[in-house]
Amino acid sequence: MKNIIRQILKEDRRQMFLDKIIQVMKNDFPLIKNMKLYGFYDQLSKYEMKYVFSGIFGEPVEYYYGGNVPNIIEIYDEKNRRIYNENSYGDWKKFEYDENGNIIYSENGQGYWYKREYDENRNLIYFETSNGYIKDNR
Repeated sequence: MKNIIRQILKEDRRQMFLDKIIQVMKNDFPLIKNMKLYGFYDQLSKYEMKYVFSGIFGEPVEYYYGGNVPNIIEIYDEKNRRIYNENSYGDWKKFEYDENGNIIYSENGQGYWYKREYDENRNLIYFETSNGYIKDNR
């Protein structure tokens, strides 16, 4: 019985640790580079990493990487749309989609972003960039 209680307490502490990582890493891009910097990356299993990324992005995700030191990490939402990617240099890009699967927002590590809006026929009706370009056909 003591072993079961110890196991439950250990799991609870681990869950609290993972939830703290989510709080710390929310909007702290580049995610992987900063997770390594803070010492989280090497402490997490693949399952735990998936849990943390899902908490950061607010939805179930899958992520893929190559080798021990990732050259590219890609994170996908439950509809298999890429929502984040990062390379081993810390370059990153994130994406948001509308209900039709159109990219409506993208941002990268150099500070560039763009916003898009579409009409009910999926025609682009609005486009805006971080460098001030706006095209409005609404």
